[in-house]
Amino acid sequence: MRFHLAAMALVTMFLAAPADAALKTGAAAPEFSARASLGGKEFDFSLADALKKGPVVLYFYPAAFTRGCTLEAHLFAEAMDEFAAQGASVIGMSGDDIETLNRFSTSECRGKFPVASDADRKIMQAYDAVMPHRPEYANRISYVIAPDGRVILEHTSPDAHGHVEKTLEAVKKWKSGQAN
Repeated sequence: MRFHLAAMALVTMFLAAPADAALKTGAAAPEFSARASLGGKEFDFSLADALKKGPVVLYFYPAAFTRGCTLEAHLFAEAMDEFAAQGASVIGMSGDDIETLNRFSTSECRGKFPVASDADRKIMQAYDAVMPHRPEYANRISYVIAPDGRVILEHTSPDAHGHVEKTLEAVKKWKSGQAN
């Protein structure tokens, strides 16, 4: 009888656990470095180095050249002047290999922002950005990270629309708070 009660308690705890385990506002963003591509040119991206210049928008997407991910890349590319005007940088992250991202950064990101490879999924895991039920892919999650390394926005949605608007709004809000 005790075994059944214990088993039921475990099942209840599991079912009650939140499905969305993404990092929350105020959480420390895990530091990382990754091989990235900007306009087809590879380089080593460091979150710590990027944060020295201002806030960083880190967005995870499932796979290069898929419909939603291509749309999201186009939307971020179109908004890059606005992000730059706010002093923010943007980097996309997926489990794609760097050769694929060299092409994606040129064609779909239009050479306006870098995309990084997380082929071993360690960064996705650190950011709780692994797609549920499809761990080989990143979930569509966008983070805004302040220069102090804290998450100031987390937005999770399978729909590519909304990620640019929400992250840009968070960057603007953060910047206006810095002026006070």
